[in-house]
Amino acid sequence: MATAPEDAIRARRRLTNKLIAAHEAARLKPFFAPDVKLIVGDGGLILGADQVIEAFAGQFADPSFVTYVRETESVEPDAAGERAAETGRWVADWKGQPKMGGRYLAVWRKVTGQWVIESELYVTLS
Repeated sequence: MATAPEDAIRARRRLTNKLIAAHEAARLKPFFAPDVKLIVGDGGLILGADQVIEAFAGQFADPSFVTYVRETESVEPDAAGERAAETGRWVADWKGQPKMGGRYLAVWRKVTGQWVIESELYVTLS
């Protein structure tokens, strides 16, 4: 039996949270489409999976970085079950600094049977 898109995407999001908490940048790459577009909380743009992984690796190298946690609130698949919109809240945790966070929207697409992130928009609200 096929997993519902909502369940599959929520499971993949939980896995990315675990990999970020473990500071394992390279293991995040399969979660992103090669041409991913990511708008970070301050409005900056990161293009491509390699650049996203480089950005994570740079943050993981900072000894004050703890983790990012994204909490899924909703997942809405399209009628064909090939794309979905995920919305939720995110929190960033750095040692010695107040936590910051906000809202996010992620666009997922199904590629060879696996859900990958096509684009993400993060808005810092704290």
